[in-house]
Amino acid sequence: MSSILYITQIHIEPGAIKRLAQECQQHHITRPLIVTDAGIKAAGLLQHALDALPGVDCTVYAGTPSNPTEASVREATRLCVDHQCDGLIALGGGSSMDCAKGVAIAATHPGPLTTYATIEGGSPRITAKVLPLIAIPTTAGTGSEVARGAIIIVDDGRKLGFHSWHLVPKTALLDPDLTMGLPPLMTAATGMDAIAHCMETFMSSAFNPPADGIALDGLQRGWAHIQTATRDGQNKHARLQMMSASMQGALAFQKGLGCVHSLSHSLGGINPKLHHGTLNAMFLPAVIAFNAHAESMQQEHRLARMAQAMGLAPASDPAQSLGDAIKRMNAALGLPTGLAAMGVTEDQFDAIIQGALADHSHKTNPREASPADYRAMLHASM
Repeated sequence: MSSILYITQIHIEPGAIKRLAQECQQHHITRPLIVTDAGIKAAGLLQHALDALPGVDCTVYAGTPSNPTEASVREATRLCVDHQCDGLIALGGGSSMDCAKGVAIAATHPGPLTTYATIEGGSPRITAKVLPLIAIPTTAGTGSEVARGAIIIVDDGRKLGFHSWHLVPKTALLDPDLTMGLPPLMTAATGMDAIAHCMETFMSSAFNPPADGIALDGLQRGWAHIQTATRDGQNKHARLQMMSASMQGALAFQKGLGCVHSLSHSLGGINPKLHHGTLNAMFLPAVIAFNAHAESMQQEHRLARMAQAMGLAPASDPAQSLGDAIKRMNAALGLPTGLAAMGVTEDQFDAIIQGALADHSHKTNPREASPADYRAMLHASM
């Protein structure tokens, strides 16, 4: 049986952040905790949120690391409880949103955070008691503002997923003006993250035609505008299109992801300094080649349909064509040439494979990957 559910109220337009007070009132949030990071605060974007909340008693946690950790969730939760916050505002990239989702759980549910991890069978333990969340992305990549999941590095070093429909933000305010100052390399990395989401969800064999349509349209928008957004960060049209592609990729998450993300989650847990979107861009060609042999991919011509959305010429080997196009795009955007350029070494492969096999995304790949398959994908991505 396939489950299809879309529940977030989305406002996407320049100046959308001005709706923040109205959305807080709608969801009965009177004492919000704003979860963000030091970079967002330094860039002046936090002040935009505070200016949109005149007279509102706000508490700010600006300590979110680039990859949210259980320790950062604890620290933010302590602030949330001490100030009796009754709701959350996530302002930033996927890290801030995932940290806020961790707080939504930890502030309202007992026991260690790992109790609620998907891989530990914790999803059903997450209840409607979670604090209401409003999400305001400042990057166009993760799409966490409309997703039911969060990825957090827990105390034992594992990078785990937490998934529940209760974690989906009540409102997402998508304001492309907030991404105008995003540096070129971060625009490229987060943009490829969005493209990877669109492609990997579309490759999933789960039956969800609305998600397929959303993912393909998001891929078309992202692929067509990522270079312009990277090279000309003040191009408002390109920024809007990338923000939409990011949101669309995440709307399709409910189909499930696959080996791109099981590998990225695992390697990102081993080395949290590696950017998740960049890792996705490195793994995409090898995973597409592996998935090309899946029955569902061949029956529904999924590779050819993605190539068409990207404007690629018809090819006898669409997997090769797609992989080559992604590598060319990575190079044009100034991203690394492969994992080796990011400092990854073969002696890390065993640990990466072990983590990938245990990751929640491993099970939803259209073709099951063995340890040998993962090793081959790692070699091809170096």
